[in-house]
Amino acid sequence: MSVSKKQLVLDAIDQKNIERVPSGFWFHFLKDEIHSNAFEHPELNDDVFKGISAYIEGAKPDFVKIMTDGYFPYENESVVGVKDLNTLKNVKPLPDNAKWFTDQIAYAKKITSKYGDDLATFYNLFVPGTILKFNQTGDGDAYLYSLIKEDKEAFKHVLNVIAHDVARLAKRLIKEAGVTGIYLSAQSLSAPGFTKDDYDEIFAPGEKEILRAANEESLYNILHICGYEGHRNDLTWFKDYEVKVINWAAVVEGVPLEVGQKIFGGRTSLGGFGNLSSDLLYKGTEAEIKAETKRLLKNAGRKGIILGADCTVPRDTDWKHFEWVREAAAE
Repeated sequence: MSVSKKQLVLDAIDQKNIERVPSGFWFHFLKDEIHSNAFEHPELNDDVFKGISAYIEGAKPDFVKIMTDGYFPYENESVVGVKDLNTLKNVKPLPDNAKWFTDQIAYAKKITSKYGDDLATFYNLFVPGTILKFNQTGDGDAYLYSLIKEDKEAFKHVLNVIAHDVARLAKRLIKEAGVTGIYLSAQSLSAPGFTKDDYDEIFAPGEKEILRAANEESLYNILHICGYEGHRNDLTWFKDYEVKVINWAAVVEGVPLEVGQKIFGGRTSLGGFGNLSSDLLYKGTEAEIKAETKRLLKNAGRKGIILGADCTVPRDTDWKHFEWVREAAAE
């Protein structure tokens, strides 16, 4: 007797023997997912909920990454729209009843109440550095590096306060909203002279705190090492992060699943396909996509593998392409 899709994904994460390799893909639902603010315009949340519901019921994915379009802003008056460190360093933790907590928990609960019995659900969260990047336009890495150079200790304080709030949200999403786990998006910082030791000192402690908090409530959490818009990461910077599943930009980084598995000590790997309109998942034929699915699994094996993409896929990707991946993975 076949297990549910939810159990199939949990078994894949636990690297048990499974009847087929699961897969999952996702995309944004708002035209401007970064700068839209559903805290101020709750109708945007309705749009995202309708979109994700239509996708779940139409494409029938093996699991759900709960998209958080409109919830990217960290709703703290010392942070939203603020670019200068002199103001940022005054940041205080949010109260438990802040909309940043309660609105997101309510949104997640709408999805888990409707689909959580049948599907594993992973709520999208961002690390503090990425949250600060959303606060400005232009080169995000250069902006963060300028803050570090201005006053490293003040910058670390800002990151730590944000990380603590994200960690609190992660715990509450799992405990109160019933999500299976979190999907934590991170990026290494690319700047001249910036090293792994610098990252370990400045960024890693808060990021690890978030994962630690999530792991206290659920062991089924995902770390996404984001290669959005071609951002390059040194994957080894994240190899000691305590998380069961790693999703990285296999195509952008040039690090296929079987190589990444070695970097991350054999932990469950999510991905394999490129996510751009120039990539096979978007433009390929049924025969091409099925052949690529089989090639990926031949090279990486079937244990500890969940098929997906480097990052969000184009909004107009034909959902049939996802089904072709699923069908080929079952053959």
